[in-house]
Amino acid sequence: MTTLTRRAAMATMGAALATPAFLKQANAAEQTLRVHHFLPPQAPMGKFFDTWAAELVEASSGALDVQVFPAMQLGGKPGQLADQARQGICDISWTLPAYTTGRYLVAETLGLPFMVTNAEKTSVVMHKIMDEFGEGEYKGLKTLAFHTHDGGKMHTTKAPVLSAADLVGTKMRAPNQGTGDLLAALGAEPVFFPVSDMVVGLTNGVIDGCCLPFEVVPAYKLQELTSFSSEAAPGARGIYTNPFAIVMNEKTYEGMSDDLRGVIDAHSGIELSQRVGKTFDGAEAFGRSVVEKNGNEIHQIPADEIARWSEVAKPIHEAWATTLNDAGHDGQAILNRINELLDAG
Repeated sequence: MTTLTRRAAMATMGAALATPAFLKQANAAEQTLRVHHFLPPQAPMGKFFDTWAAELVEASSGALDVQVFPAMQLGGKPGQLADQARQGICDISWTLPAYTTGRYLVAETLGLPFMVTNAEKTSVVMHKIMDEFGEGEYKGLKTLAFHTHDGGKMHTTKAPVLSAADLVGTKMRAPNQGTGDLLAALGAEPVFFPVSDMVVGLTNGVIDGCCLPFEVVPAYKLQELTSFSSEAAPGARGIYTNPFAIVMNEKTYEGMSDDLRGVIDAHSGIELSQRVGKTFDGAEAFGRSVVEKNGNEIHQIPADEIARWSEVAKPIHEAWATTLNDAGHDGQAILNRINELLDAG
């Protein structure tokens, strides 16, 4: 047994008092956090969450044990992820408002047609919009980040989409309600189901194509199931995006020590939103390269055609503004602010 002198003991006590709580438990986790999402682990966001989890563990000196469960391993369906975090089935979840249409209206607004430039910039825009207009929309949850993917493309099996005429009579998987409404107005039949069910739809011929960013393609090997990809011409906004939220059980967050809440705070917020968006832009470039390497054709929808589609989308925006108004928001103010931020330098 080691005997300490009084001076040595006092010095040890002083050091202990000066050490943050989570450093004292560097070898024993004080809190376990379970992160749940719907994509396979090899998808870009699957890899991102693994990295982010490791950063939380390192920043807490091991006081946080962050476990990531991809591909709905904790059960349920993608549309239940926000509620799973709220109910404590998991502590943190990554979710799409599009999977619960009508519940998170301000967040859903970014999913309207032509509300995206690139993922990084649009993610920052979304975070600002949620700060300004979306307070209280995620009750019972601590919001950690909001983001979008890059402008979605149209991936088809039989022919490229270069005009609305090419969509007439086709069945297209729609990523959200706003894009589905646009597809219908352009003559297609929108089909709604989660991205995780899309491979079956393409394989069985239930759909003729799907709306997705390139970044999703490698994880599901969609380059082998489709032959053509069509995107808005350079300079135009993307056809659509999907908004996302990373949310945490509010009681879990509030029950953490000040030090551990500080770790979460330092690894969330608008900086995390921008970082996730930038990650999506990088993944978009890689996904595009996979499509090109497979020999698939990539086409650009002419700017004048995109302009016509934007006119078709105006009633969709107007109807959504009314929906926001009915929920107690100023719908036009939200739409105007999004456009202002997207158009800013």
